[in-house]
Amino acid sequence: SFAYVVQVHNVLGFILLINAALALFYTVASGTIKRFFPDPESFFARTFEQAMFYSRGIFAGEEHPVQKTPQNRLNPLQQVTYLAIINILLPAQVITGFLIWGMQYWPALGDALGGLPVLAPIHTFVAWAFAAFIVMHIYLTTHGETPLSGIKAMVTGWEDIEVGNGKANQDSEKETSHV
Repeated sequence: SFAYVVQVHNVLGFILLINAALALFYTVASGTIKRFFPDPESFFARTFEQAMFYSRGIFAGEEHPVQKTPQNRLNPLQQVTYLAIINILLPAQVITGFLIWGMQYWPALGDALGGLPVLAPIHTFVAWAFAAFIVMHIYLTTHGETPLSGIKAMVTGWEDIEVGNGKANQDSEKETSHV
């Protein structure tokens, strides 16, 4: 029934909120939050270079413009994307979802912000933005050394990266813990 689906949706929303809070706590407490902030030096040039790689170079078999290191695991576009998700999309989703959920308890609060005609489309748009991110994220994970190597790295937490002439097995954070 619709009421059951709404309950499942609400429970999953609260699980997402708890997961986000725990991920934020971990990244701040461990200091790994630094990896999400791009280096301002030549940021726009590196971002443009990464965008060109994703739009053309990846299909031409070009070398990835950013080499991963244990300290620098994200390219500039990943950093900007994760910052946007963490600071814009996730708060918008949580706030609009909470306000929609709370309309039955605090209708004046939701109405002050435009009510369901404003909140519901924003909440839905952000959900579609998350869905688009997930599709692109899965797609881009298939562009590793093998089609499944990126997914394997996210599941196991380890990824083989080039170090000088050979390879070294380096610890890699799971991508899902960043979202």
